[in-house]
Amino acid sequence: MSNAADFKNGIKPNWCPGCGHFGIQNAIQQAVANAGLKPHQLSIVSGIGCSGRISGYLYAYGFHALHGRALPVAQGIKMGNRDLKVIACSGDGDAFAIGLGHTIHAIRRNMDITYIVMDNHVYGLTKGQTSPRSDIGFQTKSTPHGAVDAPLAALETALAAGATFIAQGFSLNLAELTALIEQGMAHKGFAFINVFSPCVTFNRHNTYDWYRQNITSLSSIDGYDPGNRIQAMTTVMEHKGLVTGLVYRSDERADYQTATAFAATPLCQAAGRPEISQLQQLLDEFR
Repeated sequence: MSNAADFKNGIKPNWCPGCGHFGIQNAIQQAVANAGLKPHQLSIVSGIGCSGRISGYLYAYGFHALHGRALPVAQGIKMGNRDLKVIACSGDGDAFAIGLGHTIHAIRRNMDITYIVMDNHVYGLTKGQTSPRSDIGFQTKSTPHGAVDAPLAALETALAAGATFIAQGFSLNLAELTALIEQGMAHKGFAFINVFSPCVTFNRHNTYDWYRQNITSLSSIDGYDPGNRIQAMTTVMEHKGLVTGLVYRSDERADYQTATAFAATPLCQAAGRPEISQLQQLLDEFR
């Protein structure tokens, strides 16, 4: 039986005291423990930014990728070893700016991985510039008169792209977030989980109190059906994206490896060297 402590290493996180990312790390540790995983059965992949540090703070197979490239690496790991449970973590800049193309195509590909976006509405690591999720009017060093770009609608984008599992959590609500991550890992396909994670140093607008006052739990909405995509889109838009819980889930589409009929033997267990005849056949095709 696993417990959350099994996934702790000796590295102390250097996020700012009070950062919402601590809650996300705790939720991941508890979720993978609840799922009965062992550290050698888990791979954590991250990009660049404050969120990127998380792959070094958990006792598992960690990979710190380039900016915006967490998803290509995570998908490659899953393709190489389908027996690993793969969780990719990105900040909102990593996921929705330089990495947006990868996010969209990973969603439509429906690879069997869990993607957690640690959404603090700001670029924290580079000392507080606007991100694609910053609200209009948000003042930073780079936008002293207030941001004018409209924030990217994360949940609506995932719904429009055809994601088969979409959820949103709040880093302060550890019980709900842990449950959402567990559900995402159990889902056979791409699980997109956006998490409100307040930046206490550079974002004094989207604070813990602000989220408490503005978030609506989907569980409190009578008749809400996470299997109804149209209702999900309508509800998310009506609440301006400020909802938490399971937004949408569908098991109608097969995950990528099932749909493409990959060999039952994972690539990591396949023979390391091809036969000479196979190489010769490949070369002959280019004559």
